[in-house]
This record gives sequence, C-alpha cells and structure tokens, in this order.
Amino acid sequence: MLPMEAEWLNAAKQFNEKALAQIYEAYSPELFRYAYRLLGSEQAAEDVVGETFHRFLRAIQGGGGPNKHLRAYLYRVAHNLVIDRHRRNPAPPVDLENIENNAASNLSPEDEASQALAAEDVRKKLWQLTDDQRQVLILKYYQGLSNAEAAEAIGKPAGAVKALQHRAINSLRRMMNREEMKPGTGQEGTS
Repeated sequence: MLPMEAEWLNAAKQFNEKALAQIYEAYSPELFRYAYRLLGSEQAAEDVVGETFHRFLRAIQGGGGPNKHLRAYLYRVAHNLVIDRHRRNPAPPVDLENIENNAASNLSPEDEASQALAAEDVRKKLWQLTDDQRQVLILKYYQGLSNAEAAEAIGKPAGAVKALQHRAINSLRRMMNREEMKPGTGQEGTS
C-alpha cells in the first residue's frame, strides 16, 4: 500500500473531493495502460477507467468498497470490466491502412505497422491464458507490481502469483513453439 493510500481512502469515504482527485490522478494512468494492453483500444481503455472509478464511488457511497489496498481494489474492478468488455467485443485486428508515422517515435510506417502487429499478436496470446495467468503477467511485467502487490490485486497468496506466472510463461512458450512449427512461417525444417 502506498503511504498516502490509507489517508486517501479514509478521506474518500468522507467524499473529500481533493482525496478523490488525488486517487484518480495517482491510479488512472496505470489503469489506462492496463486496460489498453489487453483491449488494444484507447477508447475502450478510457471507458474502463471511467467505469472503474464510477463503481468505486458507488461502492463507497453505499458504505462498501475497500477498507485497505485501494490500488488492488481498483485493479480488480478494472480487470472484471476488461474481461466483460473483451467477451462482448474482442479487439478488432490492427488497421494497417491507418498506421501513421509517429514523429516522436522515429519509426517508419513499416516499423510502426510491425510493432502494431506484434502487439496484437501478444494480446491474442494473452487472451488464450487463464484470467489469473493473464492478469499476473500484465500486473507484474507491464505494470511493474511486485508479487505481493499482484497478490493483493488478484486476491491470492504471493505463492500462487509465482505459480501462475510460471504456468503462464510456460503456456506462452508452448504457443510460440507451436506457431514456429506451422507451415508457411519459414521456421519449419531449418537446420
């Protein structure tokens, strides 16, 4: 738990606008990145963040919500929203026609397209994992959470996080190996 988190949470339960704004400012960027990595759409990620905070406000208004581990609570809400949204509307494939050269990235349109396709491939593979495996990988490797923080977010012991991480990595490795063996990949039968 961040040092300010307990203070923010107590103030938020009193509907202190400053505390609510600080919570939003502190957590909305990382929740956006989390949702975007899984959904591949800025609009969908923004919707998830907005709904996450809406549900948080409704929960505390009704006397519920987290008593501690605010960040973990917000990740759980966002995760459930991402899962629901993905089940209703899987991410569309990357539209290569609309890839624009981003001057800030110094990439050519071809390199941007290649990166977009690689990101889409990773996203598809992540969705083939179990919910818990996918969430652990995103929280640990993309969001930078520790085992303890990831455990709080998914509501499991730290040992379970380690086991889920191990199984997820092995599953991804198997998916990649199967893909290399497909005809037409240029990888089969080379010595």
